[in-house]
Amino acid sequence: MSTYAIIETGGQQLRVEPGRFYNIRHFASLTSSELEQNTKILIYRVLMIRREFNVDIGYPWLKGAAVKGRILHPYLEEKITIYKMISKKKMRRKLGHRQKSTRFVVDSIFFNGEEIYE
Repeated sequence: MSTYAIIETGGQQLRVEPGRFYNIRHFASLTSSELEQNTKILIYRVLMIRREFNVDIGYPWLKGAAVKGRILHPYLEEKITIYKMISKKKMRRKLGHRQKSTRFVVDSIFFNGEEIYE
């Protein structure tokens, strides 16, 4: 059985495991100048932790739970093309947009001050 946590960040809920990396749209608590490589982060919005056969569920978040990680690098996602056209009026508009994202890796999951191992 694997150890994992469900966290809330950037308007999304993610299932995270130690040692894996994830892409997130934005960290609400960090500004763009703080999103540099190897910046350590702590996420306290932990909704659930599963370790072996035990499941701890928060209401809405678990008290004393944290996910510790670090930012690998910020990057821009693929360009999204928005094309608007009104037929018979000769109106055409083409716009593009690239969303800023951040890739981070989860180092460990803490619950009540102790690290949870697999």
